[in-house]
Order: sequence, then structure tokens, then C-alpha cells
Amino acid sequence: MAKLNFGGVEENVVTREEFPLQKAQQVLKDEVVAVIGYGVQGPGQALNLRDNGISVIVGQRKNSSSWDKAVADGFVEGETLFDIEEALEKGTIICYLLSDAAQIEVWPKVKENLTAGKALYFSHGFGVTFNEQTGIVPPENVDVFLVAPKGSGTSLRRMFLQNRGLNSSFAIFQDATGKAWERVVSLGIAIGSGYLFETDFQREVYSDLTGERGTLMGAIQGIFAAQYEVLRAKGHTPSEAFNETVEELTQSLMPLVAENGMDWMYANCSTTAQRGALDWWKKFRDVTKPVFEELYESVETGKEAGYSISSNSKPDYRVKLEEELAELRNSEMWQAGKTVRSLRPENN
Repeated sequence: MAKLNFGGVEENVVTREEFPLQKAQQVLKDEVVAVIGYGVQGPGQALNLRDNGISVIVGQRKNSSSWDKAVADGFVEGETLFDIEEALEKGTIICYLLSDAAQIEVWPKVKENLTAGKALYFSHGFGVTFNEQTGIVPPENVDVFLVAPKGSGTSLRRMFLQNRGLNSSFAIFQDATGKAWERVVSLGIAIGSGYLFETDFQREVYSDLTGERGTLMGAIQGIFAAQYEVLRAKGHTPSEAFNETVEELTQSLMPLVAENGMDWMYANCSTTAQRGALDWWKKFRDVTKPVFEELYESVETGKEAGYSISSNSKPDYRVKLEEELAELRNSEMWQAGKTVRSLRPENN
């Protein structure tokens, strides 16, 4: 395992060069990886594992849209596609990729099938970290670890097909067999990670919940909405407001940041843009930092976990979710975005 130095802070990382796919295939050659759940992360991880020559089966509820999606993706009932309980029996590594709420519901079945020497794999530290609320306490005779891709399962699959890799964190919660490290790293490489950086279950879930509610989703939507609404109130058209708020950021500037960093992006913008950005970024930091501190405290104390479990376990959860998503989808800003996206050259 290599060490990278980030401004005096050392981190443990594993690269593809250090741990190539062929080594991962050798480690996993006698394993049966049972991917439980075929929703957000399941398809990307299962398909990448399969394409990389790993023995993978899918466990999913029958008569569900996710079951049908697995069939459409080439998993065969009775051969590589089973109901959840049968997949749990057959798997030597259980990739527990159901939603956090569903993990609580199915956990008794999972626990029954965690016989000595098996491994329990997560892509999120939620269930184990907040076990007082989830009840997920693994038996002591199995390996427990996680690989958490830093993006959606869709992105993981898309980048894999482009011969690119999505960076992932990894962590070991329990090493019962003495082989947890090579198992988890092999899985991380086999699902298509660009490189793996080490964390622990608690840090993974704290940073993940903060990021989702913060710059990755919650905060960015809030900032988009605030700027768009100000521009519209000052008389700018929907197209102009959307282009200046979202389209230019996502299509022009963020690729530059991804390529070489924020300073390089600044250096490749006009001097007027540079001056304005340098003058204003600290003000935005100072205004939003207290909100992020409040958010992190809510995550750290388990409040956010409690909110998620409570709301996502209700029978009408999906109905309420669709109502809230529809509010976003039907807002003027995102309706303008739909029109703007349709005018991109690649869509014409």
C-alpha cells in the first residue's frame, strides 16, 4: 500500500499499478460475490465485476422493476439471478447494496446466512456506524469491509466502459479470516475503482452524509436556486439565467476544474472573471461555513441518520419522494434546463 502526502498529511492509497486486475482475479477466483440489491449501486458494481471475470450473482426481490432490469442486463434466473435468500446462501462475499432502510428490513435474513469465513461488504458505513438505530451488528466470525465509489453506480459503470476509473474509499471493520485486506482491495479494483484511499466506517459515513447534503447535492441546488431567482427577479430571461447559473458551470468550467484544479480554471478565464471570483469566494465561504458546521453536527450526533430511517421506512415514502422530486423537476429553473439541454449540438 502506497502513501501519498497531501500537504504534510499522509494517506494510504492503493493504485491499479500496485494491485492490478489480474491479482484481484486471482484473489477472488474461488469466491461467489452475491450482489444484494439492484437499485443505485448494484447494477454498476455487478456488471463491472462480471465483465472483469469475477463470479457474481444477483439477489433481488422477484416481480420488481429491479429484477426485470437485472434480467435485461443479462443475469439469468436460476443461474446468476436469485431471490435474496437463495443468493445469500450461495454467496461467499455478500455485497449488501440495498438502501439503508431496506438493509434494516432484510438484516435478519442476511445475518442468518453469514456463516464463518464469509465476508460482508458495504458501499456505505451507515448501517454499521449507526447500529443502535439500524440493529446491524455483524457476527464476529466474518470479514466486514466496505468499498465506497465516489459517485453513483451509473457513473461507475459509464467510466468503466470508457476505460476510466471512479475513485473509491475502502475500510475494514472486522478481519475474521486474516484475508480481509486482500479481499476488499480486490473487490475495489474489480468494480472499476480508479484508485482506493483508506478510511474507516465512521469517517466514510460522516463525510458521505455531509457531502450529499452539502456541495454534492443539497448546497449546490440551494446555490443554483438562489442565483437563478435573483437573476430572474432582475429581469433576465429563463434561458440567460439558467445558462449563467448551471450550464456554463457544468459544461465549461467544471471540466476545467476536474482537469487541473480551481486555480488552473481561474487562470483560463478572463481577468474580469478572475478578479470577481477571487474577491467573492471567501465571502461565500464565511457565510456558508456555519451551515456546514451545523450539518456536520447533525450527522455526527446521529440526527440525520434518524431522519433518514424514519422517513425512508414509511409506507408512503416513495409517493412523498416523487412529490418532492416533481417540485424540483417542474420548477422554472429545471424546466429551462430541459429546454437548454435539448439545444446542445449533440442533441440535434
